[in-house]
Amino acid sequence: MAEQQLTERMQQVFTYLHTNPEISWEEINTTAYLENFLKEQGLTPHTFEDMTGLYVDIGQGVPKVGFRTDIDALWQEVDGEFKANHSCGHDGHMTMAIGVALLLNEQKDSLPGAVRLIFQPAEEKAGGAMAIAEKGVVDSLQYLFGVHVRPLVELPDGAHSPALYHGAAKLYTGTITGVDAHGARPEQGINAIEVAAALVDALKRIWISPTESGSIKMTQLQAGGTSTNIIPGSATFSIDTRAQTNATMDALTLGFERAVEAVSTLYGATITANVDVHIVAAQVDDDAKAIMKQAIIETIGEEHCAADVITPGGEDFHFYSYANPHLKTTMLGLGCGVTPGLHHPQMTFNRQQLPVGAQIITKALLIALQHVERRD
Repeated sequence: MAEQQLTERMQQVFTYLHTNPEISWEEINTTAYLENFLKEQGLTPHTFEDMTGLYVDIGQGVPKVGFRTDIDALWQEVDGEFKANHSCGHDGHMTMAIGVALLLNEQKDSLPGAVRLIFQPAEEKAGGAMAIAEKGVVDSLQYLFGVHVRPLVELPDGAHSPALYHGAAKLYTGTITGVDAHGARPEQGINAIEVAAALVDALKRIWISPTESGSIKMTQLQAGGTSTNIIPGSATFSIDTRAQTNATMDALTLGFERAVEAVSTLYGATITANVDVHIVAAQVDDDAKAIMKQAIIETIGEEHCAADVITPGGEDFHFYSYANPHLKTTMLGLGCGVTPGLHHPQMTFNRQQLPVGAQIITKALLIALQHVERRD
């Protein structure tokens, strides 16, 4: 496919996806659009009966190499109105995946094996990767690649990284149950606010290695009503936990559990906490990263290949290798001038980099197919 033709086709796809965003688990029209587009190319996409998203195989045989894109949008206030909005670049990711499908489909009869393209829902809810993995969609794969557009603070426009080292995230919601009391008789109650304050203090005493990056903090607290002379016996709270590695997240998790137990015992209160979101840190495979680096260099030159990106943000793509240790994974960091920043309601980026990203990913998949063929 001529480069100009690829660019025009991808721009049409991007325009639709950008102007028709859908939030996590509700990507019904997005899934239908992608399914119909792929069918028009003579491909056979597979959808799911109980959730959004799909996958499609290109080539012959059991797929051992794959690429995954996310398809959901964020829900946020844009120009005074709350609505679905592609401010994380998933519209661009899907567009690149379609570009990969177009490029691979042209040579499907000469491919040394099959490639699986996965259009995953609910990345923003950190549940889509788990749902896809549980359906066995990645079981046969040896390599799985991903992509994410990057802000200018991480990569210059036109510079691309062969690996993104995202951090881990764990988000809790919880309750504190004490005893209400009259403001003049604090000894008769268990003040939920004081319990929360003690918990905040205990979180500050969770120690991790000084060489590792991590944090744990209370981000929400609600207690009491409109009467200021009542000591509240109940409260709800949220905890945000971040770590650059899974080992550090394990240490913070253990520290939090011990803090809850200690504060509960000290005050005689009941503290419950549930994990609402758990995103694991990147576990980049050196072989997969080397393939992606080679793909960048062979596609656009060594001068456009940037160093690995270490970023505090989270990505549920990394759950695939976390749950399937045999899987070799890495994510392409696409330097495309994201500004003002990811998740900003007015986020924008250089869309001319999307065909470049599709070409890099296609090259990486072809190189990985050659590795698999030699190994088998």
